Amino acid sequence: MKNNIEVEKNMPFYKKNTVKSDKKRNKKSVDNYKSSNKQKLDDIKKSQEENTVDTADMLIGRNAVREALKNNRDINKLLIAENAHGGSLQEIISLARSKKVIMHMVSQNKLDSLSGEKHNQGILAYTPPVDYADFDVVLEEVYQKKEIPFFILLDELEDPHNLGAVLRTADAVGAHGVIIAKRRSCPLSSTVAKTSAGAIEYVPVIRINNMVQMINKLKKQGFWVAGADAAAERLYYNADLKGPLLLVIGSEGKGISRLIKESCDFLVKLPMRGKVNSLNASNAAAVLMYEVLKQRTNN
Repeated sequence: MKNNIEVEKNMPFYKKNTVKSDKKRNKKSVDNYKSSNKQKLDDIKKSQEENTVDTADMLIGRNAVREALKNNRDINKLLIAENAHGGSLQEIISLARSKKVIMHMVSQNKLDSLSGEKHNQGILAYTPPVDYADFDVVLEEVYQKKEIPFFILLDELEDPHNLGAVLRTADAVGAHGVIIAKRRSCPLSSTVAKTSAGAIEYVPVIRINNMVQMINKLKKQGFWVAGADAAAERLYYNADLKGPLLLVIGSEGKGISRLIKESCDFLVKLPMRGKVNSLNASNAAAVLMYEVLKQRTNN
């Protein structure tokens, strides 16, 4: 034991440091391994959550899809297996085309994974939990109540949680409807319904093909179109939001697209004093919607 101590005391300085350094490296390697494993487990859990089958949003099989199309049920998107053929498939495709339903061809394996079963007959349809509304019908009801129209248009908003949150606030402030696009936008789903806390049952959602055409149509009908944009010169509380209004909210990352921004009558922004230069889309929408309510209430 004594000899061992003497050897250690007589050990060159660089060797002592090497022993300590090796211990640190080993501890760091263990920590990195644990951290890496935790990240992998988190990634796997996230992937499993993203790929969880929610058949509440689906119609599976040819008969179910065909009857839904025949009865004019709203369909967000139709997925057809690349190897599917024969039977009633051509009739379904023709019906979908006539109703301008979005269709995508996918592999059979992908379809099996999405539907959670192999007996899907090579087809499934994503359906909204409630039907989409017709804008002209909704607007007519607004005028019959002798109210000032207030609609929110969401430009390429893709997060279902944001859409649900917007619907919840829209109901709270008494907005008359939310307008979304058929493509590059989040459709109605069970996730949207859950996040909206029931507001999806009361706020009409209108799904359209062309946003710019809708904006121009409303401007001809006397609407003012206000877009939320971080680069705008006017603060939102300095804008007159009391008349017939279409409030445009952009996507989570890109904001309002160029063509739609150019179609707006004016742009407004929220004052930002912190380090982050923007708010979540649904949070920004909530602030602006309540400003509309405040101005109309005071008026």
